Amino acid sequence: MTIDDSTAAAQSAAHRSAGAATGGKIIAVHLNYPSRAAQRGRTPAQPSYFLKPWSSVAVSGETIERPAGAELLAFEGEIAIIIGEPARRVSVADAWSHVSGVTAANDFGLYDLRAADKGSNLRSKGGDGYTPLGPAIIPAADVDPTAIRVRTWVNGDLVQDDTSDTLLFPFAQLIADLSQLATLETGDVILTGTPAGSSVVVPGDVVEVEVDAPTAPGTPTTGRLVTTVVQGEVPFGDVGSKPAVDDHQRIEAWGDAERAGVGPTVSPSPAEPLDPLVAEQLAQVATATLSAKLRGRGYTEVFVEGVQASRPGTRMVGVARTLRFVAYRPDLFAERGNGFNAQKRIFDTVEPGEVIVIEARGERGTGTVGDVLALRAQHRGAAGVVTDGGIRDLEQVASFALPTFSQGGHPSVLGRRHVPWEIDVAVTCGGATILPGDVIVGDGDGVIAIPRTLVAEIAAEAVAQEAEDAWIAEQVVQGAAVDGLFPMNAAWRARYDAARAAELDSEDLL
Repeated sequence: MTIDDSTAAAQSAAHRSAGAATGGKIIAVHLNYPSRAAQRGRTPAQPSYFLKPWSSVAVSGETIERPAGAELLAFEGEIAIIIGEPARRVSVADAWSHVSGVTAANDFGLYDLRAADKGSNLRSKGGDGYTPLGPAIIPAADVDPTAIRVRTWVNGDLVQDDTSDTLLFPFAQLIADLSQLATLETGDVILTGTPAGSSVVVPGDVVEVEVDAPTAPGTPTTGRLVTTVVQGEVPFGDVGSKPAVDDHQRIEAWGDAERAGVGPTVSPSPAEPLDPLVAEQLAQVATATLSAKLRGRGYTEVFVEGVQASRPGTRMVGVARTLRFVAYRPDLFAERGNGFNAQKRIFDTVEPGEVIVIEARGERGTGTVGDVLALRAQHRGAAGVVTDGGIRDLEQVASFALPTFSQGGHPSVLGRRHVPWEIDVAVTCGGATILPGDVIVGDGDGVIAIPRTLVAEIAAEAVAQEAEDAWIAEQVVQGAAVDGLFPMNAAWRARYDAARAAELDSEDLL
């Protein structure tokens, strides 16, 4: 069945042509994909929704107008689920049986009018043609609701690609939740959220959205839902809010500050990659050994006090990228805490092999990183995260492959105690001064920072020291007393040197 034949499209066509109050509900979810939540810097605990009018529905091949005087028209490719049987107070287990089919949707929005809506999204997302649906409907019985894919192309380039198995709130949960208070009726449509990749389009751009089920028999697909952007010619009148944008809205619409062409811009990482040989040596030695070697050179405040690994057995080696928080103040948070702030910038720009080091002033009373940003760092190949504050979503973060060290878990959001201030500057984390480019090593004892100029010789000495310590341990196991052995006197030193020389000769013969 094509969307043109569906009850929903027929109702929409009637509404648009005759102005009749026909049609049901279009309900859209604000945030539902982890990738999108990472862009926004927040992960909702429960789903939240807004309504779109039926007059906003369009079909494949139609145009959408960017109004005169507007700048930020953005697309959002989505999976739309269509209600078949009315649903009222249904359970999660029974919810999918009330769905007749799924189709592709594009939840267009005009960021220029977000300020006019105060959260309702009526003007910013309710314009004519702002909800294209179709072109075909996939029967719900033909697909696994956890294995549906949505992809979006702009001018032929793939910009969104995600699947329903990643959703924060599965389809069945949305239906059960909504049906608690309002009856979902036949023909109602639920827009289930958009993944990362949503951005701004301009007149002349062609946006295509396709929903399919790659693992289902026959690979059912909606086909591509095609919308072309055109320029509107009629200006807004003096009867309501007019389009207005600022840099925050530009960053939100485009997806990041660099693409939006506004500051703060993303600059290349200031940290040079660590020599692989040195990294390998550091991965073999304990922070206790490194601490001793640094202490011998007069470096006594290099240990990040009070932090422990989120997961036992964690080892971490990487180059420091730094993030500094200052204490919360409402005016400063309003200025620096929103949009593409310092916290988001560093998690969006961290490079493979780098460790994000966060100065949180030892404040344990809130989280300084949560599951979404940790996932973003892991996706970008970060070597770890160290904070002398707390971590939100600690159990989830501990389950990730990304090494994390902190003072423990705390459920509160960043803005309770902190303002994200600046990145790639000298910070003091757990009493240790750390510069961008310093080398960070973590293990069961905690985290240590090594000045970059010393790292090669410290690593080599630590490897030699641990070989010596291993030999001493063997002697103790064999019954030797520690007096004179640990540390070694001249006699024991001579025995060790002889044993080490014999070992090296044996290696040369292999």
